[in-house]
Amino acid sequence: MTNKTLKVEGMTCASCAKAVERATRKLEGVSEANVNLATEKLSISFDENSVSVGEIQKAVEKAGYKAILDAVTKTMKIEGMTCASCVKAVERAVRKLDGVTEVNVNLATERLTISYEPSSVKISDIKRSVEKTGYKAIEEEVSVDTDKERKEKEIKSLWKKFIISAIFAVPLLYIAMGHMLGLPLPMFLHPNMNPVNFALTQLVLTIPVVIAGYRYYTIGIKTLIKGSPNMDSLIAIGTGAAVVYGIFATYMIIGGEHSYAMDLYFESAAVILTLITLGKYLEAVSKGKTSEAIKKLMGLAPKTAMIIKDGKEVEISIDEVEVEDIIVVKPGEKMPVDGVVVEGTTSVDESMLTGESIPVEKHIGDPVIGASINKNGSIRYKATKVGKDTALAQIIKLVEDAQGSKAPIAKMADVISGYFVPIVIVLSIISGLAWYFIGGESATFALTIFIAVLVIACPCALGLATPTAIMVGTGKGAENGVLIKSGTALETAYQIQTIVFDKTGTITEGKPKVTDVISVEGLSEKELLQLTASAEKGSEHPLGEAIVKGAEEKGLEFKKVDSFNAIPGHGIEVTIEGKNILAGNRKLMIERNISLENLEDSSDKLAGEGKTPMYIAIDNKIAGIIAVADTVKENSKRAIELLHKMGIQVAMITGDNRRTAEAIAKQVGIDIVLAEVLPEDKANEVKKLQAEGKKVAMVGDGINDAPALAQADIGIAIGSGTDVAMESADIVLMRSDLMDVPTAIQLSKSTIRNIKQNLFWAFAYNTLGIPIAMGVLHLFGGPLLNPMFAGAAMSLSSVSVLTNALRLKKFKPVR
Repeated sequence: MTNKTLKVEGMTCASCAKAVERATRKLEGVSEANVNLATEKLSISFDENSVSVGEIQKAVEKAGYKAILDAVTKTMKIEGMTCASCVKAVERAVRKLDGVTEVNVNLATERLTISYEPSSVKISDIKRSVEKTGYKAIEEEVSVDTDKERKEKEIKSLWKKFIISAIFAVPLLYIAMGHMLGLPLPMFLHPNMNPVNFALTQLVLTIPVVIAGYRYYTIGIKTLIKGSPNMDSLIAIGTGAAVVYGIFATYMIIGGEHSYAMDLYFESAAVILTLITLGKYLEAVSKGKTSEAIKKLMGLAPKTAMIIKDGKEVEISIDEVEVEDIIVVKPGEKMPVDGVVVEGTTSVDESMLTGESIPVEKHIGDPVIGASINKNGSIRYKATKVGKDTALAQIIKLVEDAQGSKAPIAKMADVISGYFVPIVIVLSIISGLAWYFIGGESATFALTIFIAVLVIACPCALGLATPTAIMVGTGKGAENGVLIKSGTALETAYQIQTIVFDKTGTITEGKPKVTDVISVEGLSEKELLQLTASAEKGSEHPLGEAIVKGAEEKGLEFKKVDSFNAIPGHGIEVTIEGKNILAGNRKLMIERNISLENLEDSSDKLAGEGKTPMYIAIDNKIAGIIAVADTVKENSKRAIELLHKMGIQVAMITGDNRRTAEAIAKQVGIDIVLAEVLPEDKANEVKKLQAEGKKVAMVGDGINDAPALAQADIGIAIGSGTDVAMESADIVLMRSDLMDVPTAIQLSKSTIRNIKQNLFWAFAYNTLGIPIAMGVLHLFGGPLLNPMFAGAAMSLSSVSVLTNALRLKKFKPVR
């Protein structure tokens, strides 16, 4: 399956998003299609053997919109071209690259203008392709942020249209309504003295407003004909009916029927169009603010890198950096890409990615993250991840994917919005006809009702309620070092009742140390440590590593291991100098029928102190115990206290013996202790808790946590953990701070509360607004809703939903 993101132009409301989804999902080979109205993007998964991007774009166009690939545009100078054949050769070579959408080479200026998808092709691939044809491509300009440019252009255009509309709509409103309020009006425009001038002047003032809002008509009528009407269809029908009726009334006035001077509807159409354009402008500005977090992240990476080439320092574009390049970074500069230090020492500020304000010391062999800031030393490091593989690029991708995803709570709004516009059109016709035929009202009255119902309905508010809140929420999470991978994860997190923490590396530092060595008679403590450390030399278990380190610190020599066998969840069995050595937990000793003799009391005492005892047997006889302790992380206790305040039960899962586990649990305030659990059984323990009807989150950092992370309702991976754990998780904590677990839950609660508020107001607005527009209040002697006020209310409803979503930007975690 191929995943692509396409920019969709022409969408105005939730009905548009539904129409695009419906049109693309019908295509053979498309497995999933999600439209985010706030970002105006279509995320689509499809089989390239069954359907092409071109066919998807055609399907979107048939629905009345335009789909373009989310591409970047660059201009490059091409050296060595001499004729038209050179131009063709370069274009042909570059066009073959996957992800290239448009290529133009100008021989006169020697420039290549290229549009491409950064996720599919790198600038270095383009340059190589040009070089293979015998020419040289030199990057000349920085990337054009087409999306940003388009948004800014749209905002400027909407503002310009609003100003033009307002210039004509304000005098039109004065002429049409002023005399009713006793305001002075020149005699040549007075409806009683010169009704023809009165009507024609209004028509002339209305035409520029209609022209400025022509897109409402072109898109609205097109989608109506296609059978998927949207918000523009409502505006087009409502204001179009007012203009057409106004033209008819003007014709009647010119023919001598002066009574029609009081029935002109030009000002309603013009003012509605003006107010809706203002609403669209405010909406576009607010939408731009929702994606600020992504823009901030994208702005973190430097544009160039200093690399060592042929023994010299050469500055190149960040897109040209390749794996294995040696990069030079001086104090105050940003790391261009991810890598490993090969020369020098420094301290690095990684706060923009991890949220950790204290600079991290970096020495030879230490990893560095692209976009982090080198504080005080010059270093050289080898690039290990470039382009879309860097940590920053992965974070941006995660946040973008989350912002493009849908939360289950949005499904209800999606279903309603799919039927919303057709229902509103039917209601407007029924209510207009009912007042005319049953209520015995005039055609003008019926038209007022018809227009008011059409223009007060607002599918925009419904469509924007969820995606805007998710965009701001996930962006805010990224700012706080909490990466939420999807809208579903964001929604599920607030329902969590129990959180299961892995012990080693999550609650504890994961860097255990040898604290006690107890040997039986006939074997010294030094010999026991030496033998055990030699046995553990090939082990990757944290306890084994601690014992090896303990022996190294004491300067002990390691003996040669003749055979090595790891026993998962129990320990190891090795042969050294003809001796069979077992090192592991109590279970291993019991399984091998090895008596623990007089070491039981010592073992219990050590476990009670929160230390992990490792038993060592030589030739099936107990030889001693080596105790290892892992220190509890600084914020573990505070994080668990916070979770308790939030009403969340906390469990701890570990392979350690029960006494050690309970000692650690007591230190930090754990409710449930799941001890002596084998790695493969962690997922089963999560299942057992789920079987009790609880929503369970699992927090872990290792490969052996991956199944449990996937099994849990929400998997939370510690950022310092393994790639496998992070891949299996729904939420990734960029720093190894457990305080970010309550932050993730708090953020989820705030976002879902915000979505519910947005949906409530969107539904409440339409539920109350439409009946009022239909004249329900008028039935009981109340006022009739003027279509101009309906238009203003419609515009404000979308803006209010967006403004409410933007309140999430003020989110601050309770610590």
